[in-house]
Amino acid sequence: MTLLELLKLMRKHLKLVIVLPIVCALATAAVSWLVLPNTYTASVSMYVLTKASDNGNTITNSDLSASQMLTNDVATLIKSDRVMADAASELNMDSLSGYEIDVTSSTTSRVLSISVTGKSPQSVAVVANQLAKTTDSVAQEAMNLESVSVIDEATEPTSPSGPPRVMYTAVAFLAGLFLAVAIIVLLDMLNTRVRNAEEIEELLGVPVVGRIPVIKG
Repeated sequence: MTLLELLKLMRKHLKLVIVLPIVCALATAAVSWLVLPNTYTASVSMYVLTKASDNGNTITNSDLSASQMLTNDVATLIKSDRVMADAASELNMDSLSGYEIDVTSSTTSRVLSISVTGKSPQSVAVVANQLAKTTDSVAQEAMNLESVSVIDEATEPTSPSGPPRVMYTAVAFLAGLFLAVAIIVLLDMLNTRVRNAEEIEELLGVPVVGRIPVIKG
């Protein structure tokens, strides 16, 4: 099937091409805005520092290099079972399974960022700050770090961060459009009627020498 033939089929079934994507988009929008709850995200930034030399309060280049190398280790430590369990225990919670926790770091920076996403704007800020405190204490104990200092504490978000309702609606519209095209192509494949002289010539291998018009009435 050529592109021109597909466009002709879509024009023939124009109602399906228009209605199905709109229905899919409206259904998804209704679910997104009426059923899915708002989610909120709070972030805390931390700075990793270790002193590899005994120079009093002076931080040398080797100190900075060691700190950068340990940053990725701290990022992994944040999501460890011990840090999660200790943070939950400090907050008198059974676990942090109800929260989505994301840790970002850079190989050229000693700054880490913990983002906590949940359904309550108050709780996500509390959980993020507690994770930072727990990471600091566990890192000093397990990795012999000088500190994992908090740069910016997490604050209570004033607006929801998700779900991405507009994106869901747009994806549903495109999915409805692709589904409409798939249905049109399938119907055309299942239609075995001979619709024009060219198909007769292709099927029988003989030329068409004449046509009898349909006389209405």
